[in-house]
Amino acid sequence: MDFRLRVFQSVAHNHSFTKASKELYISQPAISKHIQELEIKYKTPLFERQGNRIELTKAGSLLLIHTNKLLSAYEQLSFEMNLITNHYEGRLALGASTTIAQYVLPPLLSLFIQHFPKIQLSLINGNSREIEQALIDGKITLGLVEGNSKQNGLSYTPFLNDELVIITHINSKFAHYDEITFDELCNLPLVLREIGSGTLDVFESHLASNNLKLSKFNILMQLGSTESIKLFLENSDAIGIVSIKAITKELAAGKFKIIDVKGLTAERQFSFVKLQGQNAGLGDSFMQFVQLNVSK
Repeated sequence: MDFRLRVFQSVAHNHSFTKASKELYISQPAISKHIQELEIKYKTPLFERQGNRIELTKAGSLLLIHTNKLLSAYEQLSFEMNLITNHYEGRLALGASTTIAQYVLPPLLSLFIQHFPKIQLSLINGNSREIEQALIDGKITLGLVEGNSKQNGLSYTPFLNDELVIITHINSKFAHYDEITFDELCNLPLVLREIGSGTLDVFESHLASNNLKLSKFNILMQLGSTESIKLFLENSDAIGIVSIKAITKELAAGKFKIIDVKGLTAERQFSFVKLQGQNAGLGDSFMQFVQLNVSK
């Protein structure tokens, strides 16, 4: 494999020579040298500077498309050759939505690297839409997302059931509620995840099935993570919507309580996502490993 292509891909994905240097553990002058060699080889600039970022030129965009395909094929070749000898090694770039990355994956990742110490794992996290885009852009090999929406060109494989619940802090003035109606829910100050999160997508779809819209609710704030929602609720009189898997410890400790809503059961599935028709190599092995070891 031409290592210069790996360098080019890292610079293109990070929009930065400095970040590529840190990601690949080589000096910034070495990064620049590899890019210059490629530009000399193809007789055209591959990047142009726009403010504090560098962006791909038209030639650079074309090279990135083919580089992603070539490096993916190389990883697949390594994977299949290692299968013959039952020797697993290589690089696996994962992306996971926030809830999965924080509350589901850590013990699985720890177990995986114990079984396969020669596989180099990396993980990025964001909301579900960001992970799907990272997959489309070739930044990751396999994604793990939440939510009900599906994008064309991507293949989804469910691996774990989840449920969204309404919670409030035990010291909140709303903690006396055990069950409320949809009308009552609409009037209570509500803290939600941000647009693009699987949690919000699922909640909106369940509202739609009850002929309700998000605009009818008293939305106090939208935050970028479940941890932010929990910390906010600890210091305010409000209610929030989170994954049951994100609140298990706090419920056991008596810090939060669940408030049931008549007629609302917001169930969903966590899913693997990869490019449609793609053989993900190590990604497929990781999928099988998770399916065997995840706690249902």
